[in-house]
Amino acid sequence: MSQQIVIVNTGCANISSVKFAVERLGVSVHVSDDLGVISGADKVFLPGVGSANAAMASIEQKNLISCIQGLQQPVLGICLGMQLMVEKSAESLSGSTACLNVIPGEVKRMQVGDLRLPHMGWNTVSPQGDAPLFKGIPAGTYFYFVHSFAVAVGEYTMASCQYGMDFSAALHKDNFFGVQFHPERSSDAGAELLKNFIEL
Repeated sequence: MSQQIVIVNTGCANISSVKFAVERLGVSVHVSDDLGVISGADKVFLPGVGSANAAMASIEQKNLISCIQGLQQPVLGICLGMQLMVEKSAESLSGSTACLNVIPGEVKRMQVGDLRLPHMGWNTVSPQGDAPLFKGIPAGTYFYFVHSFAVAVGEYTMASCQYGMDFSAALHKDNFFGVQFHPERSSDAGAELLKNFIEL
C-alpha cells in the first residue's frame, strides 16, 4: 500500500532537494501547505533553510502552526525544520523567536572557540540508545551539516555530534523527529535515514 508522504511547503526551504531525495527511494511525495493534505498524510517532512524568525513568520502566515503542532503521524524536521520544533530560537536579532514547541529545547548560537562558523561539511554522528531513524547506520557515520546555531544535548537528543562543543544532531519526542544535518545531501547514509523514517 502506498503511503501519502507530504513535504510542508513552509515557503522558506530548498524543498526540491528533499523531494528528489525521497523520490530516489521510489516513493512519491507531495509538496503542500494545505492543512487537510498535511493532516491526512502518513508521514510529514518539515524542511527549512534560513532564519527561524523568517520561517516562523511564513508558517504563521500560512496558518500552519496549530496544524503542525497537532499532527499525530511521524514528522521529520530537517535542518532549520528541526530547530523550529523546539520552544524558541535565539537566532533573531531581536533576541528570541518562539518556535513550534513540540520538543523541549532551545536553539542557541554555537560556541566553538577558534573554529569557524557556520559548521559546514561532513561530520560524524553518534546515535544514542535505540534510535529508530539510525537503524542500520553505524555510530561514527558521516552526515552533511550547514549551521551556526544548535540545540544542546539533552533528554530528547537522539544523536549527537561534536564541533567545538557537543550538540544535538537529531532530536526525538513522541511522533516528532528532527535532524540538524541534511540527509538529502548525505549520500547513502542520508538515503538510509530517510528510508527508515518512511518505514516507521
